[in-house]
Amino acid sequence: MKIADIKELSTQELQERLAAEKDALVRMKLNHSVSPLENPSQIKAIRKNIARMYTELSLRENK
Repeated sequence: MKIADIKELSTQELQERLAAEKDALVRMKLNHSVSPLENPSQIKAIRKNIARMYTELSLRENK
């Protein structure tokens, strides 16, 4: 997810998307521990998306 896409979301949508990404990360880590993922760099991409969302939420709170 790009930064521009994140900025277009409302705060409520952003929080919902953040919760979904966190759940996806947990599931992906669990699946990877059981059997290796075909593309383990997806975990890194999800972590970065979560960080981008947290950054945008904190910027909105500080304004």
